[in-house]
Amino acid sequence: MQCPPLKNTEASKRRFVVMGFSYERYIGEMHESYGHRAESIMEKTFSKLSGGANLWKRFIQYEKTSPGKAACGNIHFAPNSQSDYDWNNPNPVQSECYDWQLNFPNFKGDVRTVGPSEWGGGDIRAHHKWWFNHFPRVAGRKNGIHNNWWQYVVSPQQVIL
Repeated sequence: MQCPPLKNTEASKRRFVVMGFSYERYIGEMHESYGHRAESIMEKTFSKLSGGANLWKRFIQYEKTSPGKAACGNIHFAPNSQSDYDWNNPNPVQSECYDWQLNFPNFKGDVRTVGPSEWGGGDIRAHHKWWFNHFPRVAGRKNGIHNNWWQYVVSPQQVIL
């Protein structure tokens, strides 16, 4: 369960995330919890940018919500998913997921046909590992935001408010 940020915490000298895992669930669900953490942090990181400057919104596009503009999807949706957890949908789609993995931030228009074999054919752990593997992690900044998104996920005190 994801909770909103606590209010009235201005006195704290740094930001931190409180989260835990249920030991009654499996590793895939632990990855999913961490994915929701990443989504929440990246949403906040990019909250002041709109349009094409908001690279987070571009990263999470998938075919159902952005026809013809699929990227990497989100923790619940692969690029071709039609519903939550639809990671074994057999229908291939055009996606720029390789452009994110190989060329970010200098996109080259690398759009390829992808399907469930890319992210593990329905396996929750494989999908989540695939998704995290597409998170940018290169040097530099664009629009004031570091190109290494992991520093925000791992160190939320880095997020500029």
